[in-house]
Amino acid sequence: MSIVEKVSRTLIGRVISDKRQATRTVEVEWTRRHERYGKVMRGKTKFHIHDPKHESNLGDLVSIEQVRPISKTKSWQLVQVLEKSE
Repeated sequence: MSIVEKVSRTLIGRVISDKRQATRTVEVEWTRRHERYGKVMRGKTKFHIHDPKHESNLGDLVSIEQVRPISKTKSWQLVQVLEKSE
């Protein structure tokens, strides 16, 4: 038998909403090169994350990781606050 290692997906983004009780909305910016034309494409993706201790606030730079689904829209959790906003 082999031991299966847990591979967790982690991302870094900025908190854009902290109005809900244990949920934050984090926006992650990404860049990708187009396969055919080579043009650099930029985009943003919003994630709803679980923050039960209310560690993050609006504008903070945070690290998040993918976990089992917590609710209908939440399947990410706060790992740490990397940079506090002013």
